[in-house]
Amino acid sequence: MLNTDICIIGAGPIGLFAAFEAGLLKMRCHLIDVLTQVGGQLSEIYPHKPIYDIPGYPEIKGQELVDKLMEQIKPFHPGFTLGERVEVMTQNPDGSLIIKTNDQTEVHCQVLVIAGGLGCFEPRKPDIDRLIEFEGKGVNYIVKDPEIFRDREIILAGGGDSALDWTIYLANTAARVTLVHRGDTFRGAPDSVEKIFKLAKEGKIDLILQSNVIALNGKERLQSVSISARDNSLTTLKAHHFIPLFGLSPKLGPIAEWGLEIDKSAIEVKPVDFSTNIERTYAIGDINTYPGKLKLILCGFHEAALMAQSAFKYVYPDKKISFKYTTVYGVPTF
Repeated sequence: MLNTDICIIGAGPIGLFAAFEAGLLKMRCHLIDVLTQVGGQLSEIYPHKPIYDIPGYPEIKGQELVDKLMEQIKPFHPGFTLGERVEVMTQNPDGSLIIKTNDQTEVHCQVLVIAGGLGCFEPRKPDIDRLIEFEGKGVNYIVKDPEIFRDREIILAGGGDSALDWTIYLANTAARVTLVHRGDTFRGAPDSVEKIFKLAKEGKIDLILQSNVIALNGKERLQSVSISARDNSLTTLKAHHFIPLFGLSPKLGPIAEWGLEIDKSAIEVKPVDFSTNIERTYAIGDINTYPGKLKLILCGFHEAALMAQSAFKYVYPDKKISFKYTTVYGVPTF
């Protein structure tokens, strides 16, 4: 059995920063993630997507941010269990916790921090003829490596930030990019919407509004996409890849059975320290909810800092916490 001070479920950016904040207070951390790599959604879905609201970085790619966070926590030597899903939490008589994964890995800890982002997630799949048939053969729900789309005919569908962002990004990579949207207005950031219409006006992308992709065509691989307009006219376009971007369906998985207070697939916490209704258990990042909650990486970092200050009393019950500025005392090492 592994022993640590804090067990963190989720090795995304919030979980990684939580390990840093805990390390500043001399608390050891072990992180568990169902994915086989650290970084959470940033590494799995958005590694090349630019992020604009990280302090000190006018723009930083998702994977670059993960790499910086890993560099930041290196002095604290956190442990990692990757590719395993947490299934069971039990509480010992002394209050400490035992966390068990689907591969029977067990971690004994004084504090549990749930930083699982959206939890176990899967892409929302639209009702399109032969969609499942072409998965892995031209249908992509996420963009891991934009280079596979270089000089190819790409069709994306969706009206949110992901559809807009990847259309803009792939406009400089693919041979041709077409964005199909069922409406004529978008849900994404105004700046991204403006860029989309500008690219369409300049002829750098094709923009098809008030339309839906209704069928995929091909033999062994995707060859074309059928699109139905609001007036019921039908268009068929050549396509090497089809990328439907309609968001993710979050699922808490086994965590939902632990007796935590849950509201719409999010864990309710106290905003003073992001503790849950179960003692010694905290939830930070997109997986939690409280009045005024904003699902931003920036806010998750703030939550991680306050969580660590609160968790200290369980790890060191006989010590009084002393807040120190890293500008004065530097970063301690283990």
